[in-house]
Amino acid sequence: MELTIKINDRSKQAKVFYEYLKTLPFVKIESRDNNPYNPEFVKMIKESAASKKRTIIDPEDVWGSLGLK
Repeated sequence: MELTIKINDRSKQAKVFYEYLKTLPFVKIESRDNNPYNPEFVKMIKESAASKKRTIIDPEDVWGSLGLK
């Protein structure tokens, strides 16, 4: 059984509860590094940013810049 628990890290009681959960042998804690984005999406964006292929869009002629005019 998998269960997701969101804990408000500003609460003292929540921090104590989290520390208790870590001591249980049947609990596996997976960190998501507070990143709400899908790792595959992030990878795709980073690869795109590193790519030399660029489309320059002229704000005066957006459709023409995209070749849709």
